[in-house]
Amino acid sequence: MESHEIKIHTEFIRLQDLLKFAGAVETGGDAKLIIQEGRVAVNGEPCSMRGKKLRPGTKITFGENELSAEVVGEVEGGNRLVRFDYQGIFLETLERLGKMPLPPYIKAELEDGERYQTVYSKVVGSAAAPTAGLHFTPALLEQLGDIGVKLCYVTLHVGLGTFRPVKAENLDEHEMHSEYCVIPQETADVVNETRRQGGRVICVGTTSCRTIESWSGEDGTLKASAGWTNIFIYPGYRFKVLDALITNFHLPESTLIMLVSALAGREHVLAAYAEAVRERYRFFSFGDAMFIS
Repeated sequence: MESHEIKIHTEFIRLQDLLKFAGAVETGGDAKLIIQEGRVAVNGEPCSMRGKKLRPGTKITFGENELSAEVVGEVEGGNRLVRFDYQGIFLETLERLGKMPLPPYIKAELEDGERYQTVYSKVVGSAAAPTAGLHFTPALLEQLGDIGVKLCYVTLHVGLGTFRPVKAENLDEHEMHSEYCVIPQETADVVNETRRQGGRVICVGTTSCRTIESWSGEDGTLKASAGWTNIFIYPGYRFKVLDALITNFHLPESTLIMLVSALAGREHVLAAYAEAVRERYRFFSFGDAMFIS
C-alpha cells in the first residue's frame, strides 16, 4: 500500500469535493449518486451526506478499499493535509476508479475526457485545463506557424486555489497558493530572441502569463526555470515580458479577472464584460475568448 499527500487550502473539505478532487467523480451529481448508493465509507461506515465536512482524523474509502483518503491534520496557513493510501500507481488508480474533475458549472458528463485538454498538453499534474488553449486546434497552430508565429510552451500545474474568490478587502492580504511551473531553455531562448528583434510576446491564458512573469528579470529577460510560484497579478502590476494575452471570460472576484484588469485596465474590462453579457457570449471553460493587446 502506497501513500500520497496533497495539501487542501481550506479549513475543511466536503465529502463531495474530496471525491471530485481525488478524481473519483466528475461532477457533483456523480458524487451524489455514489454517496447515496452507499459506495463511499467515512470512518468505516457508509456515508449518505455528500456535504459532510471532513476534519482532521476523518478517513474515506472507496473502490473496494483500493483507495482511501485521510485528513491528516493542519499545516501552515490553516490549510489541511490529505493523505491518500492506494494500491499500485496513484494516477492509474485514480483513472481506473474515477473520472476527470470538472468545474462545477459544467453539468454534462464529457464522453471524451480529451475535450477538456488542450491539443498541446503533455504533462500530467494540473487540477484544471488552461482553458484559453481549448480554442486552438492542430490546424490553427499549423497556420500560425506558416505565417511566421513562433510557438513555444511552458508548463504550470494549475492548483485549486487559483479559483478561490478574493475576499480580502486589501489585495495585499490575499494569499495565493503555490503552483509548480517549468520554462524550458528552448522557450526562454525563443522569447528572449523575439524581444531582442522587437517582436511581441503573446500568452495563451493566464497560466502562461503567470509562469513567464514569475521567472523573468526586471529587464524582461526570461530564464529557463522550474519551481513553485505564488505570483498574484492585479492592477498596478508592471508586466515584464508579456505584451498581449488571449484569455476566456472569468468568474467575478477571481484572481484571474484581476490579472486581466492589470493588463487592460478596470474600465476596459468592465466594458468588455458588459458587451459580452449583452451579446450573450459564452463564459468560462468552453466559452469565448478575448484578445488583449
